[in-house]
Amino acid sequence: MEIKAKDIVLKFLNALNAENFEAARGTLDDNMQFNGVMGSREGADSYINDMSKMRFKYDVLKVFENENDVCVFYDIDMNGKRIFTCGWYVLQDEKIKSLRVIFDPRPILEK
Repeated sequence: MEIKAKDIVLKFLNALNAENFEAARGTLDDNMQFNGVMGSREGADSYINDMSKMRFKYDVLKVFENENDVCVFYDIDMNGKRIFTCGWYVLQDEKIKSLRVIFDPRPILEK
């Protein structure tokens, strides 16, 4: 049975929500690239290390899939602030190879 790209992304997000960072890491390509509004990361271990410190919670609103590309609209709880976010996941060999995230950073930059 073929595993759908969106199922891998949802497994990743569910693992992050459960703070099961080992399971989340298992969905990532070793050389995964992250690019976001607040910076970038190179490598799955670096990314998971940061996620284990931030412990964000993801409320998935909508998932779109086109072959190995998955787009997710979600609200992310970033330290008590719900931020509407869009994530673009690109998979290769059933692993998340890259993630690009966009959101309005103003609510988390306010003091």
